[in-house]
Amino acid sequence: MRIVIGSDHAGFPLKATVVAHIRKLGHEVEDVGSHDDQPVDFPDIAQLVTGAVADGRAERGLLVCGTGVGASIAANKVKGIRAAVCHDIHSAHQCVEHDDVNVMCIGAQIVGPWLALDLIDSYLTAKFSTDEDFRRRVEKLHKMDADR
Repeated sequence: MRIVIGSDHAGFPLKATVVAHIRKLGHEVEDVGSHDDQPVDFPDIAQLVTGAVADGRAERGLLVCGTGVGASIAANKVKGIRAAVCHDIHSAHQCVEHDDVNVMCIGAQIVGPWLALDLIDSYLTAKFSTDEDFRRRVEKLHKMDADR
């Protein structure tokens, strides 16, 4: 799978561990920044990640900031993106299975490296359900996007 990842300065320290783990799992990773711990605005990074997902260069995205909340807000502004903050294993897989989430956001100041890796494993192995109810609901999300 092709994964695009980005972080702000708060997420930067965790990102190297995350990138190494994703590569170890056999996935391709595009790191769009930040590339150091200097302050950067999370909406700028979110735009780079969501752009890669929206135009098909990546199948899924991952954003790492302080709490994951700001990154999620920014990512969800982009048409075709369904982003979710995940700080527990259940949400990390269910957001894909039920809601076809394509960008997961995690908070480096909320979760440690070991939990971040478990979250990523859960997110990357999840598949969108074939259940008609979930498909119908996600189709309604697509329609909401089209009506913007």
